Amino acid sequence: MLFASDPIAKLLGSWSTYLNVYSVILRILFAIVIASIVGCERSSKRHSAGLRTFIVITLASALSAMADLGFGSTVPIISAAAIVSAAMISGNSILFSSKSQIKGLTTSAGLWACSVIGLEAGAGCYTLTLISAFALIFCISTLPRVEKILKNRSNHFEVHLELKNSSNLQDFVTTIRKLGLKIDDIESNPAYLNSGLSVYSVSMTIRERDYEKYKHHHDIVQALRSLDYIYHIEEMN
Repeated sequence: MLFASDPIAKLLGSWSTYLNVYSVILRILFAIVIASIVGCERSSKRHSAGLRTFIVITLASALSAMADLGFGSTVPIISAAAIVSAAMISGNSILFSSKSQIKGLTTSAGLWACSVIGLEAGAGCYTLTLISAFALIFCISTLPRVEKILKNRSNHFEVHLELKNSSNLQDFVTTIRKLGLKIDDIESNPAYLNSGLSVYSVSMTIRERDYEKYKHHHDIVQALRSLDYIYHIEEMN
């Protein structure tokens, strides 16, 4: 059902509250513009789903909502199918990197959220569409900075470790303990078996309160990089 009380619809006029050629064009453009903004943000950070993917999924959802309205469906069957399809595509966009890190979770959630926003645009809920879009853009563009600060101050973190030789692992463990850190788990990465390097994912906990107060994760990682037997080390997101 159309939101006849929608503030933007009232501003535009009664023609925007029901399906006609002009309102269909408006809703399609509305969905494309919003999807473009979100898609550009994801593309600029080289994520798996970019501009075209976001536009296509959002447009499909908007068209599904308008199809349901056009057919006079009391149950939004096509819209429900669009949401299920978007969820499946979003789930398939989750990847595992060579460092055993899960990639694409935020992008997958963004695709699913954009499909819902597309439904709102297709249903003529202009104000709700804008509010939802602003909320989504805020979450995916601003909150990562807050998340990074919180992660950097957490007692627990995980690093990707590349040693020049497997025999250096004991030296690394000894150094970590001297630094006041506790090793929670060490997992060998099979993706580097024939590379000549010994590669591990190491989970650690900062247990010394004095160390916890004055050091952040990047400081710890930077200090470990100075060790001769470490080929490469970086914190895993």
